[in-house]
Amino acid sequence: MRNERLRWLLLSAIFAAIMAVLSQLTIPLPLIPITGQTLAVGLTATILGSRYGTLAIFIYVLLGAIGLPVFTEASGGLQVLFGKTGGYIFGFILTVYATGLILEKVGFTLKNAIIANIVGMVITLICGSVQLKFVLDIPWDKAVAFGATPFVVVGVVKAVLASIIGIKVRERLIATRLLRMEQPTIR
Repeated sequence: MRNERLRWLLLSAIFAAIMAVLSQLTIPLPLIPITGQTLAVGLTATILGSRYGTLAIFIYVLLGAIGLPVFTEASGGLQVLFGKTGGYIFGFILTVYATGLILEKVGFTLKNAIIANIVGMVITLICGSVQLKFVLDIPWDKAVAFGATPFVVVGVVKAVLASIIGIKVRERLIATRLLRMEQPTIR
């Protein structure tokens, strides 16, 4: 049991590192860039589930909060978390937990993963738009127009990709016994 918990903790740390790497893949847009972060969030939730996926995101956010350049464009620090894009990053925590929890309740299938990752995408976009509204002091319609609407199509594509890749990787990790269906309790 102890080795199993250690394996899950190491996987959480690895996925925090994957988030940091994929966050550097960026398509710049005027207000908020499209990044690989959300793909990594979906992969993390789909492969690790709610508990250890959320732990991975907490590690990632903590690394960024202390100033390590893990966020988009090699940025880090509290100013990023409380700036115009910080709502998305905080939203990743809720996203991974909700996505992983849905999959744990209904099963880790491709169809369920797509639905769960789309729900997660909506959570991320809502959190991002809310913080964008308050940081930029703009009306709700503009916050949604700038913070969510441009990212829906790309978000769905990334949700589907995260589902396809995530389910396959999860199946392989289980088949090779690197991952077990049951997750040990985090202590």
